[in-house]
Amino acid sequence: MSDVAAIQSLVQKRTALKNEIAKIIVGQDAVIDQIVLAIFSGGHALLVGVPGLAKTLMVNTLAQALGLDFKRIQFTPDLMPSDILGSEILDENRQFKFIKGPVFTNIVLADEINRTPPKTQAALLEAMQERSVTIAGNQYQLNLPYFVLATQNPIEQEGTYPLPEAQLDRFMFAIKLEYPTFQEEVQVVKQTTSDTKSDIYPLFTAQEIIDFQHLIRRIPVADNVIEYAVTLVSKTRPDSPLSTDFVKNYLDWGAGPRASQNLILAAKAHAAFNGKFSPDIEDVKAVAIGILRHRIIKNYKADAEGITEEIIIDTLL
Repeated sequence: MSDVAAIQSLVQKRTALKNEIAKIIVGQDAVIDQIVLAIFSGGHALLVGVPGLAKTLMVNTLAQALGLDFKRIQFTPDLMPSDILGSEILDENRQFKFIKGPVFTNIVLADEINRTPPKTQAALLEAMQERSVTIAGNQYQLNLPYFVLATQNPIEQEGTYPLPEAQLDRFMFAIKLEYPTFQEEVQVVKQTTSDTKSDIYPLFTAQEIIDFQHLIRRIPVADNVIEYAVTLVSKTRPDSPLSTDFVKNYLDWGAGPRASQNLILAAKAHAAFNGKFSPDIEDVKAVAIGILRHRIIKNYKADAEGITEEIIIDTLL
């Protein structure tokens, strides 16, 4: 199949994927779009939302529709790295045998990642970055495609271990979940309190997803689009000559080079999903908020005046 035909196939399969997910998940179109963008770009996503917004159900449904294995890890303060990575045990022949942990799957839902100590967070982040795990000096490769969807509850901060900025930077997208609209909530209640069950059919294989990830990386990008993305990221840095007074006033730190890389990768995927063979500046703008939101650090003045990350990013687009 040529790359042109592959992109046309991807457009159709993405539409079918959204229809399949819609059998179970009501609304949340923007959230699903960003998760799918992250998967096909080969990145990870951080979901920020209050409990009860169907985060687990959404990821489970998505994994079924993508034809991938899915595991959920509920992070708690007493969780150890070996609980998620696996550990070596002595078998009946007195030989060491490695028992794989839940991190060995295609899609991991890391529920409430900020509830567990830094040691366990770091163990998961090695798996995210390297796509491999090191136990007792042995390196084990993870199954591809590999995708981590971590969730955070924005309300409760007591007894949590917030992810450091360097670790937040490893997530391609930070996605905010909002409450459903009145009509959507009525539909959710109708669906979840009846005795009917919808079946989700797998539309992809693991190899197909890997092939599409390579296809998206092969998409050419014009220099002016790359320069726009790099300029946009540079504008978030208060000490940059390109930054505005607004940024200098409200930001302590801006985004790093990983933001520029992710902007272009996500813009490529966004263009492909819309049947385009090369991304333009509009594609970069479409993914900018999700990619920059967790990479910029506001100062106390922004908090005091109610200036959100979204408002700051909007002024730069």
